[in-house]
Amino acid sequence: MSRKQGLCRPRWTTNFVALTGLAVMVVALGLLQTSTKAAEKPQSPNVIVILADDLGYGDLSCYGAPDLQSPNLDKLASDGLRFTNFYANCPVCSPTRAALLSGKYQDRVGVPGVIRTHANNSWGWLSPESTLLPKVLKTQGYHSAIIGKWHLGLESPNTPNERGFDWFHGFLGDMMDDYYKHRRHDVNYMRRNQEVIDPKGHATDLFTDWACDYLKSRGDESEPFFLYLAYNAPHTPIQPPAEWVEKVRQRETGISERRAKLIALIEHMDAGIGKVLTCLESTGQADNTLVIFSSDNGGQINVGANNGPTRAGKGTVYEGGLKVPTIAKWPGVIEPGTETQFTAMSMDIFTTIVDATTATKPTDLDGRSFLPTLKGKAQEPLRPIAFFRRREGGLQYQGKTIDAVRRGPWKLLQNSPFGKQELYNLDDDPLEERNLLSENPRVYRELANKLQNQVRLYGKIPWQAPESD
Repeated sequence: MSRKQGLCRPRWTTNFVALTGLAVMVVALGLLQTSTKAAEKPQSPNVIVILADDLGYGDLSCYGAPDLQSPNLDKLASDGLRFTNFYANCPVCSPTRAALLSGKYQDRVGVPGVIRTHANNSWGWLSPESTLLPKVLKTQGYHSAIIGKWHLGLESPNTPNERGFDWFHGFLGDMMDDYYKHRRHDVNYMRRNQEVIDPKGHATDLFTDWACDYLKSRGDESEPFFLYLAYNAPHTPIQPPAEWVEKVRQRETGISERRAKLIALIEHMDAGIGKVLTCLESTGQADNTLVIFSSDNGGQINVGANNGPTRAGKGTVYEGGLKVPTIAKWPGVIEPGTETQFTAMSMDIFTTIVDATTATKPTDLDGRSFLPTLKGKAQEPLRPIAFFRRREGGLQYQGKTIDAVRRGPWKLLQNSPFGKQELYNLDDDPLEERNLLSENPRVYRELANKLQNQVRLYGKIPWQAPESD
């Protein structure tokens, strides 16, 4: 229509257009009001943290494993952000879990080592004074659940429900002696909240199904949720379902039995994670959910783990014990298919989630938020110096600790309480092969002093339960 023809419209057309315009303006004003209200109170994202147990840095195909297929975690990476310099707080289980859930160095919440079922070989006691993530999120109306492995206490006051989780469906203990029987030292630590249960099936399948049940239960709820899905795979015993081992054998000609079984256990877990993410999609919650996947420490070398281009593995403070695969996805926030060399630690997950949900951060945290990195923005390093520590028993440790401290490329470590100290420049020597301690006495003294001051700070927190009256 030409401009002239437009000026010669009949009066009824003009009135109709005017009324239509008025209606559009009313709708637009309503949308503007709604938009303004939304801007005043942004929708809180759901949060899922998925934690693998002893997964090596090189044991996903998206992290370079040549003999392993992890399509679901690969897709999570292609849909989100993959970290190449993410570190567990500790090279063993309990301390990293304590750091992740508290936002503090593990020693500062009383968990320097593994909490075990036998008191004489238990090296931590989660401080009742520490505030865990579910309690912080509850102030923002979050419903919180833990599915899977807890490993931060067997009795009051350190059970999941007492520490802030609204729902617990999983395993209290440190490890299972059998993935199908779910016992540890012949004791059943499987729970539904406080109730002792005895489910049938492989632990990975159970935790997957229970996570899906939880997501479906939240589908019609208005309050946001936090799901902490902590698998015990691929921790020992390396006990995958037989059909998964056979798949690997047929695909990977000439593979060792040891490696085949570990790959099968990881691939079985990957399939479970895929099922959980499909459940999230089916309930319509995926677009408003931040998903973070990580591992509690590096892989166990003597069961066939691949820790990529790092030295050693689980239990050590070399890179192979600390560096872990980590992936984050958040539709509309994280750019798909991205990768970052930004350095972060397990305890930073706490602070990042708090920032993402606009909850109020507790004071005195060690964790720092990497939310800007998730959003694709540049940010300064989270800390000038980082500490890693593990306390352990037995003849190899005798209740003492191993430690590492890192500043920039420099890393000072002592991997045995009775061994020598070692100094490495990770930029020049990522495999930690050339000890530069004697050549760099100034760097050694500076890092040793920093570590000593940190140890003094840790001494303020008890790591054994008080004696009962």
